[in-house]
Amino acid sequence: MIPEPDYETLKKKEFEKKEAKKMSGKMTQYRWWVMAFIFVIYTIANADRANIGFALPYIRKEFAMSNTEAGAIISLFFAGYSIGQIPSGFLIRKFGMRSMFSMGMLLTSIFTGLLGFAGNAFHFKALRLLIGLAESPVVVGCTTTINQWFPPKEKGTATGMFLAGSKLGPLIVPPICAWIILTFGWREIFIAFMIPGVLLSVFWYIMVNNKPEESRFVSQKEVEYIHSSENVAMEKKNTEKKSEYKLWWLDKIVRAKKVEPLVNSKQIFRSWDIYGAAMGYFFMVGIVSVLMSWLPSYLVNVKQFAIMKTAFVSASPFAGTVVGNFLGGWVSDRFLNKRRKPLMMVTALSTTIMMYSLVYAPADAYLLALLLFGTGFLLSVGYSAFAVYPMGRTTKEAYPVAWGIVNTGGQLGGTCFPLIVGMILDKFNWDVVFASLAFGSFICLLIVSTIIEPVEDPLEKPHS
Repeated sequence: MIPEPDYETLKKKEFEKKEAKKMSGKMTQYRWWVMAFIFVIYTIANADRANIGFALPYIRKEFAMSNTEAGAIISLFFAGYSIGQIPSGFLIRKFGMRSMFSMGMLLTSIFTGLLGFAGNAFHFKALRLLIGLAESPVVVGCTTTINQWFPPKEKGTATGMFLAGSKLGPLIVPPICAWIILTFGWREIFIAFMIPGVLLSVFWYIMVNNKPEESRFVSQKEVEYIHSSENVAMEKKNTEKKSEYKLWWLDKIVRAKKVEPLVNSKQIFRSWDIYGAAMGYFFMVGIVSVLMSWLPSYLVNVKQFAIMKTAFVSASPFAGTVVGNFLGGWVSDRFLNKRRKPLMMVTALSTTIMMYSLVYAPADAYLLALLLFGTGFLLSVGYSAFAVYPMGRTTKEAYPVAWGIVNTGGQLGGTCFPLIVGMILDKFNWDVVFASLAFGSFICLLIVSTIIEPVEDPLEKPHS
């Protein structure tokens, strides 16, 4: 007997064909929805790591910790995070971004919730280390997604949005944590922050594929747009380039050169440019980690601010970083012809100045908030460039490993700096802390100045 056709299946297939045909001629913009998902998810991920800073004075009071011990709790997150970066790059390259990202976000949220049940300092340290390890695939997954889903001319803007999300987390944490502490207690902070992360990890797996061509929400026209722009710089004539970008003197300063992209792990591990970017990122992430984790303690213990005033001032540098990350990525795409190193150097130099200015921080909460807003803004203008730089130096396939190295350097800074600050505070004071951060930022400037800016056609000095 001939089996009767399954009319429901046939109807479903016919509908899918019609939808595919309709989508093929339509220019969708789903990559920007993916960017929105990244922004929200990474905001929550960074809130999970920043909430410890606001809870720290209360944790120290309950468990009687020294500054050095408190610094160790902060640093252990970054230790686990840095250890997991390079392995995450290889795992994402092998198993795909979609599954590794979702698993990382899920475990990060669960371990964050367990902090609310920690019975002693050892439990805190162990869980902070696990949170760092679990979150490693999340950041590598975010940048890998941007690299796969966006053409070169949009990658700086997209990465700026991504890192703005990383600073929106610490921006929203202080007022939420202050309310939770006043209403419930410090333990409930971690339980509350667990819930959205668990939900978003499932959402990501459903909505985002490894590549745009695999997604049912992306039309063929959008796929072609993403990939046809791969060599957009190569397609432009030299005269067109020079009419758009005339900063030949800047190309000399940043050592702009035409170089072959790194295509495999062997080349990446032998590249000074990747290591130089990683060493520069070491200082930038270290400084951000101090602001994120130690600033509330500084405001409570040194400035003697009440809890709500502490929340207001603690949020101010991260309001600046949100604006700076958005602006920095857009400027590097639109006005610097996809050159990333200029803003990396601007950030290193300006952060040196702003960190030293905090030695003379005003006692007035509003003036201090304004100073910290400016500090966060200048620090973040070139912050996203550290993530975008390896995109221009490698192929898409090699990028996860290169970014794993750069971010390992960054998270080692996040590991070392909070612990060093704790040790300094046990011996000296906050003036020494801020002066040390200024010195570290200046070293970042010197290191970043040595790496090459990869471009298709560096400008030469025009003949008179």
